Amino acid sequence: MDKTAIELFAGVGGFRVGLNHVTLGDNGKAIEENNFKFLWANQWEPSTTTQAAFDCYKSRFSKGDGSDEDEFSNTDISLVDKKKLPDFTLLTGGFPCQDYSVARSLSQEKGIEGKKGVLWWQINDILKTKKPPFVLLENVDRLLKSPSKQRGRDFGIMLRCFADNNYSVEWRVINAAEYGHPQRRRRTYIFAYKNTTNHAKDLNKLSAEDILKTNGIFATEFPVADISKIKECDLTEYKDLVDVTDRFAFGFENGGYMKKGKVYTTSITPQLINPITLNDIILNEKIDKSYFLTKEQNVKFTYLKGSKKIPRIDKNTGFEYMYSEGAMGYPDAYENPGRTMLTSEGTVNRSTHVVKDRQTGKLRLLTPVECERLNQFPDNWTNTMTDKKRYFMMGNALVTGIIKKLGNSIEQYIEKED
Repeated sequence: MDKTAIELFAGVGGFRVGLNHVTLGDNGKAIEENNFKFLWANQWEPSTTTQAAFDCYKSRFSKGDGSDEDEFSNTDISLVDKKKLPDFTLLTGGFPCQDYSVARSLSQEKGIEGKKGVLWWQINDILKTKKPPFVLLENVDRLLKSPSKQRGRDFGIMLRCFADNNYSVEWRVINAAEYGHPQRRRRTYIFAYKNTTNHAKDLNKLSAEDILKTNGIFATEFPVADISKIKECDLTEYKDLVDVTDRFAFGFENGGYMKKGKVYTTSITPQLINPITLNDIILNEKIDKSYFLTKEQNVKFTYLKGSKKIPRIDKNTGFEYMYSEGAMGYPDAYENPGRTMLTSEGTVNRSTHVVKDRQTGKLRLLTPVECERLNQFPDNWTNTMTDKKRYFMMGNALVTGIIKKLGNSIEQYIEKED
């Protein structure tokens, strides 16, 4: 079985960078040190006329001679004919957490309809059409608990889709800094595989506890110190996706496994590894003055990052309450890993990193290169766009080192299929 892949909602290429241990050549082209062959990638941003992420992805990975034009798609994924996609072994993608609820169509004979514009259904269409043996996805950690009024329903819908398409699934919420990476970024990672694969047959011999604690992909690459009592539920008890939408609620924990619709989930305590710290990623060179704080910005940051109690009124009930925020370290300490980067990084915002410059001792923002390092991208990976967009892209990106580790196991699984 070939190590072929596609990347959906590709952004600036985090999955490909991680799986292929990518570095950046002097000519601005990616040097792919591993040999996952990416046959196709889709990136389309509907809310802007410019396509900065796609342009970056293509400039890094294309040969530049026009021979691989068909491998890069800058089209609304809903308009792509899934039957025309190349055959591939691994589907990758980071997609937004949305409302995945479904309903019956007006004509009952037409079956079930998901909400328009919800990108999960595009993934589901590809699972149905192309039937890839392996799937690796990333999402925010709150996915497991959404929506707030019916906890776990959205993830339950996703798992039922996988079950209906004959997949087993593992998931884990991983804080990258707890496993030796430079950012305290918590994300849900999902690995699915066809029940017809040799990998599935190997895992069918094991208990859910064995998979979650020692033998599954996440336990292998991100060791477990301990797990809580395993909780179970059965998605096959629901008639279809509409029934799941209407009735399902379940307390998913930060790790879990599903086989043939049977769900096993547990709270996993990680076996901690010392993180890369800001001290390891901060540049030791002259930094452009545009990144240094003005007096006014310093005053604003001091307020935003300080503790505060603010009286507020609930818009719906009129109830008055006290909103509280604790103090944050200001500036960010070099001996700690970075905090979770948001798309607002680089603006005067409570979440923005502020550090003491190595050479001058003055307070400044992180540079775009330092933000790339927090996500373990090559330096200057995103210098095809403005600084504002570079910050935004890194706020949206994943920690590529996590994907690099998962790729180690996925390679072995694919080799076993031969």
